[in-house]
Amino acid sequence: MKIIKRLGLILVIAVAVIVYFNYPKLNLISGFAAKNMASSVFIADRNSNDVRDNDNNIPLVKLAEVTVDNNSASSTVFGLMSRKSVYREGLGCVLINDDFDINTPYLRPNRSFLMDTLAFPYGNTLPKDTIFENVNYPKLIAAIINSFSNNEINKTRTVLVYYKNRIIGEKYLEGFDEKTAILGWSITKSIIATLYGILEYQGKINLNSLAPIPEWQNDERKNITLNHLLRMQSGLSWEEDYSKISDVTKMLFLDTDMTKAQAENKAIAKPTEVWNYSSGTTNLLTGILRKQFKTEQEYLDFPYSALIDKIGMQSMLLETDLAGNYVGSSYAWANTRDWAKFGILYLNKGNWNGTQLFDEKWIDYITKPTANSDGTYGGHFWLNAEGKYPDVPRDMFSANGFQGQRIFIIPSKDLVIVRTGLAEEPEFDMNTFLSEIISAVR
Repeated sequence: MKIIKRLGLILVIAVAVIVYFNYPKLNLISGFAAKNMASSVFIADRNSNDVRDNDNNIPLVKLAEVTVDNNSASSTVFGLMSRKSVYREGLGCVLINDDFDINTPYLRPNRSFLMDTLAFPYGNTLPKDTIFENVNYPKLIAAIINSFSNNEINKTRTVLVYYKNRIIGEKYLEGFDEKTAILGWSITKSIIATLYGILEYQGKINLNSLAPIPEWQNDERKNITLNHLLRMQSGLSWEEDYSKISDVTKMLFLDTDMTKAQAENKAIAKPTEVWNYSSGTTNLLTGILRKQFKTEQEYLDFPYSALIDKIGMQSMLLETDLAGNYVGSSYAWANTRDWAKFGILYLNKGNWNGTQLFDEKWIDYITKPTANSDGTYGGHFWLNAEGKYPDVPRDMFSANGFQGQRIFIIPSKDLVIVRTGLAEEPEFDMNTFLSEIISAVR
């Protein structure tokens, strides 16, 4: 009996130790589960069971129990750490705290949903089929189908191929279609960067100007410019690790104001000395963007009036944090065709049906490799400058998001390719996927 009691005591102590060291993680796990469920249900109109079985079926997050109400999702882990995410029209879903009052009025962005009969991409109607003699359609179709094969591992959801003003290939996983909104995750970073390109073209901002952060003015951080931030080379400390309690997980699932996380970090190097990918940097840029406007309403309207609605991305929604800032690092939603429109804007060097949104030289800026990134990163866009994808043209650049959300722009081939899903390298072979599609266009 003594041995049994001792073993029982050891077991209790072991459980207590595990709970003690992992309890803080439960807050993040529960927060991710509630936020992802709420946004998927209320923005993308997804079935909650499907979200539970797929989107939230990832290590640790799958431990959470989530319930959905009229306009919210609530989550716990083993009955602990209850978190709630609430949907607000025009602003998306947000994790709330004890101070949140559902009855408090809030501003929302003004939208311009132009209903037109123009053909895609300038409108939303599909033109009559055009057969390009240089496109091997059987090969193209095979390449697209191949990206959905072995889908328990590949986890592809949507693919779209655009060439010379036409969608030449498109496929959706069952349960998804051309109207289903997809979370872009870090593709959102490229949206925020584009807003800076637009402001620069309008003469309202200088990328070489110092970042207007009061807390930095009396230490080594005072030399950080907007350019350094757009290139992720500010020299500020940041841990971008989603598998544990880190800077990025605390910011996304604990912070009320996500623009402050990176601003409060110390410098570990001088600007340009290191390249360090940081979601906090993009949210800092979002906060700086907000300072360009006199009112909150002007700030909320700007991304839509200057970019999103101007190119007809009618399905797009940018989510905000509790402080009213757009979560520029991670939370933009749009359907696959609208994500393609963003890539097409870049393929057309900033010109949208005759209107120039940003300077053509902006393309040179965002595709110039950033020092110490091994040719993989420019200005909030990813690059193939040094052949990360060996069988793909070096001029390809892309907007990338977690779990394999991708908008690939390949100027030399006049191609835009969109792929969304729940897996990326090494589970999903991007190089093979791209090379098979490109080889079908002679």
